[in-house]
Amino acid sequence: MYREEVILKNETGLHARPASLFVKEAAKYVSDIKIVKGEKEYNGKSIMGILSMGAAKGDVLTIQAEGEDEETAVKELVDLIANKLNE
Repeated sequence: MYREEVILKNETGLHARPASLFVKEAAKYVSDIKIVKGEKEYNGKSIMGILSMGAAKGDVLTIQAEGEDEETAVKELVDLIANKLNE
């Protein structure tokens, strides 16, 4: 398993559009992808899972993956949250 933490900088958090971008990116990978916020774990490939998380600006999220492309998946998803959702 590979994991990294990232701080959500997007002003509106992970609402519908950024959540759908995250799920679309996560679906490219074979690995099982989870987002951990606080004590709860959410399916990174489920739009409903991500929306139910209620992630807001400033939240610390842990992106973790387990599978053959786990490190690449985590690095790309962390980059998406840290840099590309703010554009």
